[in-house]
Amino acid sequence: MLDNYSESIKKAVGRRDYKPVKLSKLAKNLGVEQKDYAQFKEAFRQLRQNGQIAITGGNLVTPALASSLVTGTFRANPKGFGFVVPLEPASHADIFIPPDETKNAMNGDIVSACITRKTHREGLERLSGKVVEILERSQNRFVGTLIKQSRGWFVQPDGSGFTDLIGVDDITAKNVKEKDKVVVEIITYPQVNSLARGVIIEVLGKAGRYESELNSVVRQFHIPDIFDDSCLSQAHNAASGFNPDSDDKRLNLEDKIIITIDPPDAKDFDDAISIEKDSNGNWVLGVHIADVSHFIKADSPLDKEAYTRGNSVYLPQKTIPMLPEVLSNGVCSLQPNQKRFCKSVFITYDSQADIINRDYANTVICSASRLTYQQAEQILKGRTKDFSPEVIKLIKDMEKLSRIIEARRIKAGMLHLALPETELVFDSSERVVDAHPADDSYPHTIIEMFMVEANEAVASLADKLNIPFLRRIHPDPDNMSMKELTQLVRTLGISFPQNPNRFDIQNLLDAVKTKNCEFAVNMYVLRSLEKAVYSPVSIGHYALASRHYSHFTSPIRRYADLLLHRILDGHLRSSMPEQSGQKDLAQVGKHITFTEERAEDAEEELKTVLILQMLKKRLGDEIDCVVTGLAKFGVFARCLKFGIEGLIPLEELGPDNWQFHQKSYCITGVKSGYAVHIGDKIKARIVSINIPARQLNLALAEPLARKSAKNKKSKPNKKQVRKNRRNRHRR
Repeated sequence: MLDNYSESIKKAVGRRDYKPVKLSKLAKNLGVEQKDYAQFKEAFRQLRQNGQIAITGGNLVTPALASSLVTGTFRANPKGFGFVVPLEPASHADIFIPPDETKNAMNGDIVSACITRKTHREGLERLSGKVVEILERSQNRFVGTLIKQSRGWFVQPDGSGFTDLIGVDDITAKNVKEKDKVVVEIITYPQVNSLARGVIIEVLGKAGRYESELNSVVRQFHIPDIFDDSCLSQAHNAASGFNPDSDDKRLNLEDKIIITIDPPDAKDFDDAISIEKDSNGNWVLGVHIADVSHFIKADSPLDKEAYTRGNSVYLPQKTIPMLPEVLSNGVCSLQPNQKRFCKSVFITYDSQADIINRDYANTVICSASRLTYQQAEQILKGRTKDFSPEVIKLIKDMEKLSRIIEARRIKAGMLHLALPETELVFDSSERVVDAHPADDSYPHTIIEMFMVEANEAVASLADKLNIPFLRRIHPDPDNMSMKELTQLVRTLGISFPQNPNRFDIQNLLDAVKTKNCEFAVNMYVLRSLEKAVYSPVSIGHYALASRHYSHFTSPIRRYADLLLHRILDGHLRSSMPEQSGQKDLAQVGKHITFTEERAEDAEEELKTVLILQMLKKRLGDEIDCVVTGLAKFGVFARCLKFGIEGLIPLEELGPDNWQFHQKSYCITGVKSGYAVHIGDKIKARIVSINIPARQLNLALAEPLARKSAKNKKSKPNKKQVRKNRRNRHRR
């Protein structure tokens, strides 16, 4: 309990917007009950004794402002300044570093910094400082575009992490041409009066071409994309030696109607479904997962490579698999009319979808049919031509069971965010020509519900067996984040409690459905929640309202699932689970959480680049957007069709004195009375695009306030201001 309170205190006090309060107030903000206050106080005492927390003369809890140097990660801003984020989150708030005090640190570098100034602004503590020493460079290779200037050849790095040019010499060595995408290795880092210099070590192709941009993102995020000979040899031997009739101890399910449902372009089918009724009329759900653990033994070359990769990476038009395709798309994939080894979970439900029993088995199955989500939706809508009666019945039974499982989970407090994904449309030349919201028909929910049930079932078993395992955890949100969410929601005119629980959040999400602010509210709820991570700590999964949860259903593409399969296999065979050489589960969890986030960031990066390339040919076009963020310098607006966010500077709102109000979270025109709020639907015009910096710059198609020679110098009419505000509210 002390450790939990220590982490809560460090996290709260370490926030950039933390306002110093007395210890009793901090305890209240963090939701500490009176009976636990003594332990909370002891946790604070230990932190203070260790120099991680300080207390002012007014008995206010504050980050320790030590005179010693602070070690942290430098986060660069394209405008030249940056922040040092302390490696120990509670030691200090983030430290602002002015442009002339960065010591030429680059994004991600580990640096030591000293605090030179401490101020308070708008009730918040601000720390300023300077970088004293660069302790460790984050990387020495960058991806960018080769450009020529009068002073020589340079590489313009991709992304916003490092934006300064890198000088290069002897470009003839690689037969590189202007506007080629390249990988450059730093030879000398930037100094006060000189740019970094480097050497081109790889040419990726002409900038703007799909293959070049794909390879650029792969190199930029350091994603392993080549298997060595030992891995390929192991995969080939495992595939060629597979005999589906070799294990007579497996439960044979070949006569069962079992199907897979996946996206149209999927090749790695790792989950299949069956549903039956038992003799008592209860539903029996069968979730059958590809038995990857049969092919990949712990500490083998493929096991080590799978750990390194952590997961498959799904990029637009390209998959970088965790396992060689001879396995991921071959003998491990649950292809129709092929015998395949599985690990199966059987869950028996009553009429209210309450769980009666859970069983587990090593099985051999033969999928009867491979459906896409769209085909399953057609069956549910009555368009059943070309589908067998058995498959039609199974799909309809799946829908019935899924809906009552979903109702039960919602009643328990499960949260579902409406944040639609964007699907890109390519032409024959692999150029993006359009985009639209991805399919989200109900079959997606069917599979999601069944996978959640199976993941929960195996996690509960592992917990019952008292075997340490990697859980998928999602911590409860802290009180301060919930208060910020409350403040935002109330500025939209929505009633919301000061200390919301999961059911209040459910009601909020229901209340904004189909409204202009739906996307923005869902996004801010997501930002208010912690991120789900892999960890052996048993704290449950908040969003799913699950006490014990893990990942089991995708071992072809996630290493965490493979580890859990080995535990289940040991249980089923009454033997010790096969252990990987990676002994420290906490460290494994951190690593595969990182690889998961890396894959998501890489996917988002490539999508952004491809969409910006398309929009660059449409400068001046108008797009429908929704306001998703406000700042002192402008309005952030997201185009839901393309799934990309742009910035509208304040001056582009119209000829007025525009002011940002932090408390009411809106921007208003002093003269016109017009206001901009989160969730407003607007029509914006594409002004300019900076692909290397991943920036979309917008302007309002029609300014909110227009110049008028007649009243240019006149004082604002208060009655008209009130009328404009009322009209804006009605819109």
